[in-house]
Parts: sequence; C-alpha cells; structure tokens
Amino acid sequence: MKSIAALQSTVTPWSDGLEPSDAELDAIEWEMPLILADVDLLDAEIAVLDRMPSELDERRIRRARRRVLATRRDLTNQATAAAGMAGGAA
Repeated sequence: MKSIAALQSTVTPWSDGLEPSDAELDAIEWEMPLILADVDLLDAEIAVLDRMPSELDERRIRRARRRVLATRRDLTNQATAAAGMAGGAA
C-alpha cells in the first residue's frame, strides 16, 4: 500500500508558536457561554449513563438542554444583529 501523505503538502500550515491567533481567541471567548452550557448538558447525561435517571436527573437534563438552546439562540441573535450593524443583508 502506498502512503499518499508523503505526496501531498500538509493541510494545516504549521505555525511557529502553535498559539491561537487573536481572532481565534475572540471567537472562543464569544462562544464560551455555549461551551459551558454544552459541558453542563454532558455532565448531566454522563451522570445517568450507568443507571436509570430519576425525576431529578430528567429535570437536570431538560434544564441543561433548554440552556443550550437558549444560549444558541442568543448567540445567533447577537451574530445577526452584529451583521446588521455592519451593513450585511439578511
């Protein structure tokens, strides 16, 4: 079997410092509420992997799902508003 990796250039350029750019850090900071909401949902789901969820567990999962959806909605609305301020067409 031939290795095709040696025949192609790398897909992602290798940076010297391997540090994220300022734009990437800003994007992560902007998405942090959604990341934290997703972590809470995963925590709630992981807690019931090996047992039947109690009523309290089900409420915790529902609450975490609603928080993820609300956070996604808020970030989408913020992005839409920012695009509207920048003169973008919807």
